Amino acid sequence: MTPTLVQSTGPAHTRIYSYGAARGEIAVPNDDLVGPIDSSDEWIRQRTGIITRTRAVAGTTAIDLATDAGREAIERSGVDPAKIDAVIVATISNPKQTPSVSAIVADRVGSNPAAAYDLNAACAGFAYGVAQADALIRAGAAHYALVIGTEKLSDVVDPADRSISFLLGDGAGAVVIGPSDTPGIGPTVWGSDGSKAEAVGMNHTLTEFRDGTAPWPTLRQEGPTVFRWAVWEMVKVARQALEAAGVQASDLAAFVPHQANMRIIDEFAKQLGLPDTVVVGRDIETTGNTSAASIPLATHRLLEEHPELSGGLALQIGFGAGLVFGAQVVVLP
Repeated sequence: MTPTLVQSTGPAHTRIYSYGAARGEIAVPNDDLVGPIDSSDEWIRQRTGIITRTRAVAGTTAIDLATDAGREAIERSGVDPAKIDAVIVATISNPKQTPSVSAIVADRVGSNPAAAYDLNAACAGFAYGVAQADALIRAGAAHYALVIGTEKLSDVVDPADRSISFLLGDGAGAVVIGPSDTPGIGPTVWGSDGSKAEAVGMNHTLTEFRDGTAPWPTLRQEGPTVFRWAVWEMVKVARQALEAAGVQASDLAAFVPHQANMRIIDEFAKQLGLPDTVVVGRDIETTGNTSAASIPLATHRLLEEHPELSGGLALQIGFGAGLVFGAQVVVLP
């Protein structure tokens, strides 16, 4: 007789316990960047809404930023770091191809030997990480999870590129996720459109750089293509996430989209028909676009500035390179 396998099961619900954040040490105003792109402070403000962005010093890595954000999230959660048995890090800026950022961070924060892995979903990476942590805990594969989005995008910036370089900043945002008596993380609506992969991403490969056939790879984007896709297609995804969670836009306390561009954020909020009572994350103004870190960084700031949001619903949506996207409604801690 074939033996019957045992499959694990976990709690019915999960929630986010806390947020942590770390931003680059240097504030870089627009005036410091306009020379190589033949632009102006006014042009950047009008096109992006950015006044300044945070960037890390040469000796700070995405791993360091992730560690600092993770430590704060753990401290605020009240969870013993030794009980965190899954660490998921979303990043496109690991300074090495391997080992993973997550394994190093797990050890640094005191969660060794947690299961640890990195994921690359660019600006949707944090939403992907939350979805996976939620599923792992409810399946019984983990008890508590640390999810981090971390980027040092200043390492992959061409100062002379007018398409994206002036948008980018450095930072990390983290959350601790664990079991809950009531639903705290709604269903995730996610996907991709690889047919438009050339719209935003790296302009060369590391092997081309190694072989001397291309310069150091940096980020590029087709601004109009990304703008149209983000506003029109991602609004549909946001509405699907609301429907899947069984709530309406008027039920939200906060809306936290990926901090890609202030014009995208404002148009997004307009298309969703958000009431004035919904607080919109606009961290991009002083932090810049930090890809996988932008949603937790923006949410961390909202909770610092608006503690009354605690216990309310927030719609978060990430979208970016490879035209990968992910959205879910969460209960704010």
